[in-house]
Amino acid sequence: MDTSTAHEGARCLVTGASGYIGGRLVPELLERGYRVRCLARHPDKLRDFPWAGRVEIVRGDVTDAASLRAALDGVDVGYYLVHSMTSTSRFEDTDRLAARTFAAEARDAGLRRLVYLGGLAPRDVSDDALSPHMRSRTEVGRILLGSGVPTVVLRAAVVIGSGSASFEMLRYLTERLPVMITPSWVGSRVQPIAVRDVLRYLVGSAALPPDVSRTFDIGGPDVLTYRDMMLRYARVAGLPKRLIVSVPLLTPRLSSHWIGLVTPVPAALARPLAESLRHEVVTTENDITRYVPDGPGAPLPFDESLRLALRRVRDARVTTRWSSAATPGAPSDPLPTDPDWAGGSLYTDERSRAVDASPEALWRVIEGVGGENGWYSFPLAWAVRGWADRLAGGVGLRRGRRDAARLRAGDALDFWRVEEIDRGRLLRLRAEMRLPGLAWLEMSVDHDERGRTSYRQRALFHPRGLAGHAYWWSVAPFHAVVFGGMARNIARTAETEGGGSRHP
Repeated sequence: MDTSTAHEGARCLVTGASGYIGGRLVPELLERGYRVRCLARHPDKLRDFPWAGRVEIVRGDVTDAASLRAALDGVDVGYYLVHSMTSTSRFEDTDRLAARTFAAEARDAGLRRLVYLGGLAPRDVSDDALSPHMRSRTEVGRILLGSGVPTVVLRAAVVIGSGSASFEMLRYLTERLPVMITPSWVGSRVQPIAVRDVLRYLVGSAALPPDVSRTFDIGGPDVLTYRDMMLRYARVAGLPKRLIVSVPLLTPRLSSHWIGLVTPVPAALARPLAESLRHEVVTTENDITRYVPDGPGAPLPFDESLRLALRRVRDARVTTRWSSAATPGAPSDPLPTDPDWAGGSLYTDERSRAVDASPEALWRVIEGVGGENGWYSFPLAWAVRGWADRLAGGVGLRRGRRDAARLRAGDALDFWRVEEIDRGRLLRLRAEMRLPGLAWLEMSVDHDERGRTSYRQRALFHPRGLAGHAYWWSVAPFHAVVFGGMARNIARTAETEGGGSRHP
C-alpha cells in the first residue's frame, strides 16, 4: 500500500521536537503537506529552528494532563518521541506516568493514530533481562498500544546519521583509538538503520489504515557486529585498519565511563547505549514495507549512511544533534532576575571593554565561541575544567557545536547550553557541567557613553549550600585570568577580524 498522499493536510502533534529525531521529523511532515503542532516545555528552544515559522508551538509537558488536553485538541496524529535518559532509579516511573497520561488524553481527544519510536529489543529475552532503559521503552510501547487509539510502534536499533549519539560514539571511538581494548558486546550482532529511513517510516506511519495497530521492526539491509561497524567506519573514513581486542571484564557501567572519556557522549547517556548492545538486536520481520514501500535505494546500506553522515559533518550541515535534547541531570532553571532569588546569594563577575570594531564584527566573535574556536582565554584551565567534569560524570568540553558559525536557543555548546540568544545583541549560556549550584555566562554587544562599540560580559553563580559558596571563593582568584582574559581576547579578535577603526 502506498501512503505517500493519504491524509495530507491532517494535523500532527510532535512531542520531543527539540530532540534529534523530532527536530528532523517536523520538516519532513511539513513537506508532505501535514499541519504540525509542536509540544515543548520550553517553547523558546524551538524558535530558531528553520521551520519554526511554519508550525504551531504550544507549551506543555507529557506528564501534565491539562496541557496535553489543550495541545491535542483538533489533532489527528500524535508522535510520541520523548524518553527519560537519566540514570536515576525513578526514570521508569516517569516514563510510565508520561505514557499513560499521553495515551489517556489521546484517546479522549479522539486521535485517529499514535506513532512511537522505541528501541529494538530481542523478542526472546524477558523484560527482566533487558536493560532498564530498553525495558522502559518496551513498556511505553505497550501502554500506547493499549490506549484504544490505533498505534504504530517502530522499533529501531542503532540509528546512523550526522549528529546521532550512536554515530558520534562510533565515530570518536574509531577515529581516536587505533588500538582498542573493548567490552564483549562489540561481538553482538546489530542491525543499524539510516536516520533518513527512520524518518521515512515515521512519516509513512501517519497514514496507515485504522485497522493497523501493532509493533514493527525497522532496520537497514546490513547485520553487523559492533566490531564490524568500527572496522567499516575506518575504511569509509579513510583511516588505517583498527586493532580491536575484546575482554569480558568491561561491564556496561565501566564501558560508559570509557566511552565518556573518549567520545563527546557523556557517561550518563553512553550507559543506556552500551546496555542496549548486550543482546543481539536484529529485526525479526519486515512487515512495515507492506504499508511504507522502500523504493529505489532504500533502506540505505550501512556504508552509504556513514558516507552521508560524514559529508554532513564535514560540510557543517548537521541540523540536529544528540545534544539537542536535554542532558540527563542538567540544570534547567532560568536565569534569576532577583539578586536574592530563592532567598540565596547570586555571585557575579562583570567585565566590559571598548572595542575598536563594528557591532557586527564583535557579534560574529561572540556567536562563534566554543567548539574549535575555544573560549579565548587560558586554554589549559578550560581543558582541566572539562576533564574534571568528565571524571565527575558530566558532559565535559567535547560536545562542541552543532554549527561552526551560528547558534540557536537550546543548542549545546561544550559544557554550556544556549539559554537565550538575541542575535546581534545578547548570548546567554547556562552551565551544564557538574557544579554545587547554577551558573550562567552572558556576552553582549552594547555602546558606551561615547557611542563606541562595547563588549559586556557577566558570569553569574547561584550557590547550593555551603559547598557552593566554597566553590565560588575557591575559583574567584582565577577569574581575572579566565574571565578577564576572555574579555580582552574577544575584543582583540573582533578588532583584528573586523579591521578596526570602526568608531565615529
